[in-house]
Amino acid sequence: MLALIFASTYLRNMRARRDVYQAIADPTRRAIISMLADQPHNVNTIAEKFDVSRQAISLHVQILTDCGLITIKQRGRERFCEAQLDQLSEVSVWVDQFKQHFENKLDALETYLEKLKKERYGKQKE
Repeated sequence: MLALIFASTYLRNMRARRDVYQAIADPTRRAIISMLADQPHNVNTIAEKFDVSRQAISLHVQILTDCGLITIKQRGRERFCEAQLDQLSEVSVWVDQFKQHFENKLDALETYLEKLKKERYGKQKE
């Protein structure tokens, strides 16, 4: 009984903490987002594209829904998933913070390689 209480509390906390970073951390979820970016698909169509169980895809879809990256709309007896890509702007802003850092590192590497090139070819001409 104690294990059940702990598991339900843990799962409730994990659901409350889900964010866009957790969603894109998994390659299957990234592939689902890519599929849905082009057009909405029903859950069965999504599941057919992957070599995992329908239940596993349903869990991925639930996580993406919890994170706000997809919405599910009922059309008759089918549930269609649609991408909500605005949430990904949070990731873009985060990545942009580090873009300048890496550009500076690459510029320094380029300068260093140019220096080595001049040293090497300068000695060969002598």
